[in-house]
Amino acid sequence: MPPRNDDLHGNAPDDSRVALVLVDVINGLEFEGADRLLPQALAMADRLAGLAARARRARVPVVYVNDNFGRWRSDFRALLDRCLRGPVRGRPLARRLRPRATDYVVLKTKHSGFYATTLELLLRYLKAETLVLTGLTGDRCVLFTAADAFMRDFKLFVPADGTVSIEPEHNAHALAEMARLLDADLTDSTRLALSRSGVSTRGRAAAARPRSARERPARPARRSHAPAA
Repeated sequence: MPPRNDDLHGNAPDDSRVALVLVDVINGLEFEGADRLLPQALAMADRLAGLAARARRARVPVVYVNDNFGRWRSDFRALLDRCLRGPVRGRPLARRLRPRATDYVVLKTKHSGFYATTLELLLRYLKAETLVLTGLTGDRCVLFTAADAFMRDFKLFVPADGTVSIEPEHNAHALAEMARLLDADLTDSTRLALSRSGVSTRGRAAAARPRSARERPARPARRSHAPAA
């Protein structure tokens, strides 16, 4: 059944088959192991800033899906202000990836961006069919969000250079599993061309190899759900 209101009461005016999703990039990085994550996150942030800029120029919606990090009384603006101004490890990350006024924000409470949030409803009103999924961390929140997106029949791009984890080998393993089980395309962000009608890749197919992995995982034919046990 089509929605009664096509633009979510004026709150989702964009109409795009593609959405760029940034997971937990507004982040104080105040947890164990974050000191090892920070250098990787900053390198990733430069690439994601470029990808987000290209998405905005193409009028592709940019959606920040962010944890509230246990601060249940905080809204996203309070979280952003704390990460931009407070004495937190993740301040340079937030400064590089702060959202623009035209971007969308969804606060999540658990690992997946879909669990008990408005993300699915927002994407439905945007008419999105393909997600470019990026952010922190590849072996946790990005992985869980990708799995939930796959079960909702979204086509997935998870750029191998657009997500990091505390342990690089864990990140490479998560990427390989997303390619194997969720049909995710791992082409690097620098080789993705985004438009509101779809995502195309530039350059050699080898760009889709996960970082630190010896072999590119085989990609099965696209399926809408996992095979029955």
